[in-house]
Amino acid sequence: MIDHIGIDVADYARSRAFYLHAMPAIGWELVEEIRGWAAFGPPAKPVFWLRQSVLPTQPIHIAFLAPERAAVDAWHAAALEAGATDNGAPGLRQVYHPNYYGAFVLDPDGHNLEAVCHRGAGS
Repeated sequence: MIDHIGIDVADYARSRAFYLHAMPAIGWELVEEIRGWAAFGPPAKPVFWLRQSVLPTQPIHIAFLAPERAAVDAWHAAALEAGATDNGAPGLRQVYHPNYYGAFVLDPDGHNLEAVCHRGAGS
């Protein structure tokens, strides 16, 4: 299991604002800011770090675990409100497994973000 991850972003203020708006839908918040890094995660657990890049960024894929399907829906809507580009509406992705429920967006740097819930319907 991965404890945390850090990414570079082209515009720290823009990305910080984006994640501040999108991440509460899955129960994440801004946990801390230190030495030019902003850390998001569940309360008191910095998991996802971002910092200003000095070089062009290369898009990557990151999937955030959501506690329930409704949180995936809320995260997708919040990310779009915050300026993300839709890259896959919320729904089942049974090619992965029967309960794989996910949604995809591209963040301001083009990172392919996903919120996913592995629990069955009604969750």
